[in-house]
Amino acid sequence: MEYRGIRYTIRARIEREQWSVEVEASNVSIGGAVSKTNSGVAGGIQVGCDYQTGAWVIGLRDMFDGTSLSQSATFSTIPFTGTANSDTHWFDTLTARGGYLVIPNILLYVQGGAAWTDTDVTFANDAGTQLVTISNSRTGWTVGGGAEWMFAPQWSVFAEYNFMGFGGSNIQDIAAGVNYKF
Repeated sequence: MEYRGIRYTIRARIEREQWSVEVEASNVSIGGAVSKTNSGVAGGIQVGCDYQTGAWVIGLRDMFDGTSLSQSATFSTIPFTGTANSDTHWFDTLTARGGYLVIPNILLYVQGGAAWTDTDVTFANDAGTQLVTISNSRTGWTVGGGAEWMFAPQWSVFAEYNFMGFGGSNIQDIAAGVNYKF
């Protein structure tokens, strides 16, 4: 079984988003706390092409996911108390990948490239009044790796880990899915 040719993929993914918030105060001694919760899933489609030479496989892939990733942080720090909610609507990655066939139908690979995301952050006070919403489309980078098992001439399954960096916020995902190669 070979990895040559263009492949179109349908996959299911599970995502976890990390979101960081920094609160700074200079020359002031204040007490307070920040507590966070996050959750969500993502799913999408990818398209790519691979070329095999010997046991080495190289390729390009674009992966687009719609998400329900959200995170909420509660602040109880003087002078601001309230919540910040982050909702990620989608992300997209364009990566190059390189891998090695450890046996003719099992590929171990690494990948890296560019990433894009669209996120809204909403701030509200203790009374629940929305103070501001910031819509943010960001460009970042991604790196990851995984394994793919070709179990039939045009079918494979994969599992992978990806880290996407967008400055102050990051997305980490563990993905599993099914590929069909045309």
